[in-house]
Amino acid sequence: MINPIESWKMATSTLVANKLRSGLTMLGIIIGNASVISLIGIGQAVQKLAEDEFESLGPNVLFVVPGNREARNTVFDLPKTLVWEDAKAIASQVPTVNEVAPQINSRQVVSHQNQNLSTLILGVTPIFLEVRSFNLAEGRFISEVDIQRNNRVAVIGSEIAERFFPNQSSLGKQLRIKNISWEVIGVMEPKGSFLGENQDEIVYLPLTTMGNQIVGNTSPYGLQVSFISVAAKENKFSAAQFQIENLLRLRHKIVGEDDFYVQSQKDILEIIGKVTQGLTLMLAAISGISLLVGGIGVMNIMLVSVSERTNEIGLRKAIGATKQDILVQFLIEATILAAVGGFVGTFIGVGGLLLLGVFSPLTVIISPGVILIAVGVSGGIGLFFGVVPARQAANLDPMVALRSA
Repeated sequence: MINPIESWKMATSTLVANKLRSGLTMLGIIIGNASVISLIGIGQAVQKLAEDEFESLGPNVLFVVPGNREARNTVFDLPKTLVWEDAKAIASQVPTVNEVAPQINSRQVVSHQNQNLSTLILGVTPIFLEVRSFNLAEGRFISEVDIQRNNRVAVIGSEIAERFFPNQSSLGKQLRIKNISWEVIGVMEPKGSFLGENQDEIVYLPLTTMGNQIVGNTSPYGLQVSFISVAAKENKFSAAQFQIENLLRLRHKIVGEDDFYVQSQKDILEIIGKVTQGLTLMLAAISGISLLVGGIGVMNIMLVSVSERTNEIGLRKAIGATKQDILVQFLIEATILAAVGGFVGTFIGVGGLLLLGVFSPLTVIISPGVILIAVGVSGGIGLFFGVVPARQAANLDPMVALRSA
């Protein structure tokens, strides 16, 4: 009858007696487990970061964007881009909408004294703060008076304030954009980066002044805008999107392909979620190859061990050990190698994720389920790849084994 405790003791004593070989055998499993846990954790952290960034744009936000493709089958030669009047029509005629914030985007060089910075300039309206959930650190934001009078005023990001006006208030200071002086009237609270764009290095100008004096948008249909942010009423996303699309089709007199599209924050998050999940699975599959290689390493070393221990196997069989005794011992050895390698790899992977969380903006996600699966798979790999050498050892003829010693 097989004695599990005795088999365990013999397996562990054999592994301890060959520390270097056991350590090298576990190396592939260690690398595989660490890779699986760390790469899956990084993938989940990137997905969480993307979701947080989009949520920071503001709740219940829809984005109305001009289409890149030329609209066909229009009745008249109507505008193929969005205009401010489209935003006004959405605000006044779509009942499922709370607020509408059109904006103009342009990259320009901002100067102060001998300092220059190429950054993003946004032409906005006063409602921008509410729709996009941005906040002021000091001063005031763009007002209706600024819009009506085409005032040359600017609200700057926190990093621009620190760069151009260190250790002093930015309010009342002058910036130059396209050789035009702009008075700083406010500074935004830090917002961080979004899709590679530093939100704290943005300059905000009145929409009308931006259109007339920076980008020079002239259109017979109104002031052209880069896109329109729309704050939909709670639980009215689908209705708002449907109504906006119908309204703009009527305004643009479109009977064929739209020259715009409406995208919700939820749609963007779903796309990002699918992409990051796919990347995470791909990374997990790639790192899983390391586990497979580690398992093959376990099998190779165990086969070598069988050939080296034929004398021991012959003696054990000669004094009464059965095939099952030999089989169980070698399976236990292979499983211990894989399981210990799995635990060490898990420790390294989790430690790497914790360090990543300390030195990067990523929110570390350590999934207990992933850890259990990784350790379980590594143990299973040891058991699976240990079967061949274990059966070879168990099937050795004791007389042949003793003569070959």
